[in-house]
Amino acid sequence: MRRRPLAVLAAIALAAVVAANAVVVAGGGGRLPGSRAADCALVLGAGVRDDGAPSDVLRDRLDEALALYRAGRVARIVVSGDHMTPDYDEPNAMRLYLEAHGVPPEAIFMDHAGFDTYSSVWRVRHVFGASRVVVVTQRFHLARAVWVARALGLEAEGSPADRRAYHGLAWLHAREIVSRTKAIVDVTFGRRPRHAGPRIDLRGDGRVTAG
Repeated sequence: MRRRPLAVLAAIALAAVVAANAVVVAGGGGRLPGSRAADCALVLGAGVRDDGAPSDVLRDRLDEALALYRAGRVARIVVSGDHMTPDYDEPNAMRLYLEAHGVPPEAIFMDHAGFDTYSSVWRVRHVFGASRVVVVTQRFHLARAVWVARALGLEAEGSPADRRAYHGLAWLHAREIVSRTKAIVDVTFGRRPRHAGPRIDLRGDGRVTAG
């Protein structure tokens, strides 16, 4: 007899996960309305190698941001990632890569507290003051990132950075099922990221974010 309530609860949980994923995937597509330029490209962080170089996943995101910048789609790039310790620094690795490929340092803004997708998107709106963004990441991640951006009040579209076959892609897709569900919870309860910090004006000089 005890199995029936457990089965009902499992069915409800499964239905909630399926519904959450459907909402996020459906709401994370499409383009920015109108022709006005975006305030920035938001490049979401990923792994950095022991020598400080971007991983393949991260380098492809940076190359996509470079393409947007060179095409005139964006004049500012926000690189958002994990810089929790001095020994692990995604934002500066991203900045150095972009600078080495011709982006002037004043056009690159570093978000040192982008510890997860929600935090990166929340901070690009509330700390950097963006209202219209192009989110740069791989397709497996893109719908969630764009959906969160729109749910937090941004005009947003995604720019996919898939330039190769990635190791462990099946696992990344599977993990997204849980992450999309968590995104619904984060937005519903208005989670605040671990760090907020003072306002930074994207119309200014990106070098103010050095650190």
